[in-house]
Parts: sequence; C-alpha cells; structure tokens
Amino acid sequence: MKNLFLFGYLQALSCIFPVIIFGALAVSKLIEIPGLPRYDFILLVCLAAQGFMLASRLETADEFKVICLFHVIGLGLELFKVHMGSWTYPEDAYSKFWGVPLYSGFMYASVASYICQAWRRLDLHIYGWPKPVYAISISVLIYANFFTHHFSYDIRWVLKALLFVVFYKTVVMFRLSGSVYKMHAILAFLLVGFFIWIAENIVTFFGAWQYPDQQAAWSLVHIGKISSWFLLVIISIIIVAQLKRVKSGLAQSAESKAARFPGFRRKMVSLEGEK
Repeated sequence: MKNLFLFGYLQALSCIFPVIIFGALAVSKLIEIPGLPRYDFILLVCLAAQGFMLASRLETADEFKVICLFHVIGLGLELFKVHMGSWTYPEDAYSKFWGVPLYSGFMYASVASYICQAWRRLDLHIYGWPKPVYAISISVLIYANFFTHHFSYDIRWVLKALLFVVFYKTVVMFRLSGSVYKMHAILAFLLVGFFIWIAENIVTFFGAWQYPDQQAAWSLVHIGKISSWFLLVIISIIIVAQLKRVKSGLAQSAESKAARFPGFRRKMVSLEGEK
C-alpha cells in the first residue's frame, strides 16, 4: 500500500502541466475576463506554466525540446482534423488560426511533459526495445494514418496487430522505494491512453473543444477514442525513447573517446563546467 500511494504521488507530480491546463479551462469557464477571449487566456496560462516549469527546474532543457516537438506535431494534427470537421473550437480568439487556437498544441505537449517526468521520477527503463527502424517506421505509419484514413482505408487495426509483433518482447520496468516493478509495454501504452481519454472527457466538459455529437449538449466522449489515444501515446513514447537512446549513445561515445584520449576528457569536463 505504501508503494501504491508513492506511485500515485509521483504520477500526480508528473501531471503538473496537464493539471495547470485543466485549471485554466475550469477558471475560464466560470470567470470571463473583459477584453481577453477565453482561448487567449488559456494560451497565456500555458506559456506562463511552461516558463515556470523551466525556471523551477521541474523540466529539464532536454525535456523542453521534446515538448516543443510535440507541440508542433499536435498543432499539425489539429489543423488537419479541424479542417476535416472531426472536432471544432467554437469560440473566437486572437490566437486562433484556421479554426485552431494555439493553446491546443500545449495539450499534446502536456502529454509529452507527463511522459518525460514520469520516466525520470520512476527511474523507468525499457527492455526488449525493437530496432529503431521498426519503432520509427510504425510511429510514422500511425501518425500518417490519422490523416490518410479520411481519404482511404483506416488501417488502425492492422497497425495494432503490428504493434503486438514489434513490441511483443518489450517490458517497462520502474522503481519504487527500492522495489522494481515491471509491466508489458503494450499494457502500459493502453493504460496511459485510457487515462488520457478520462482527461479528454474532463476538458471537453469545460469546452476545450467539441466533437460533432457534443455541440447540442455535452456527452461522454466515445469509448473508441481510447484506441486513438493509445496509438498517439505510442508515437509519444517512441519519440522519447529514441531520443533517450540517441543521447545515451552520444554519452557512451564521449566516455569511450575520453578513455582513449585524456586530453579530450579534460576538454569535456571544462565544457561541462562552462555550462
């Protein structure tokens, strides 16, 4: 029970960014600020939150780079999906372009923030990770299918089958109070997708966006959306994992060179001191 509460506490700490966004959505739903459209207020809160996360070192510089990447990926998806009528942002805003408010990218960035922080706080390690060509290829196919299924066949079930083939050996391990726990990667992806679906119900209730069946009155987001979040989470984790592998490989290369060339080691230490 002690480790269960610790797990919940660390998960809550990892969700600081999403909670701030939920708070901004709730406050802006209840309080109207004269001259400041609601979506613009949420964007300002998101920018302030990002600045706070960096200044307080709750996020590292590397994590910030990953979050920015997810912001761009999310905005690209938002622009296309809103254009296709998958969902809408009904309110006006100065920071709204082609029907999409800029704060929407932060909702995807908050998912990346959670993944990065949970990875660090839980001392997460992944074993049996597939070859980069397989991991990157399936993430590209998943992302592409979010666009192409509007014009051709939806291959998400084929992609899910491929995921079980690619990740059948992959296990996620994390540490709590000296104890090590493990979980199959597919189950971990699915659980994260499920909790994002719960969060999606909360944010649509507060009017973050609307699906076509929510325009007359709010209703529960279709349970099939768990499938979409499951796939999107996999893209997120693959990107984070691959970037960590690249960084780890560069660090090992630097240490190897330092062992062979003492002068390089002194230079590396000096550079680290300058940072």
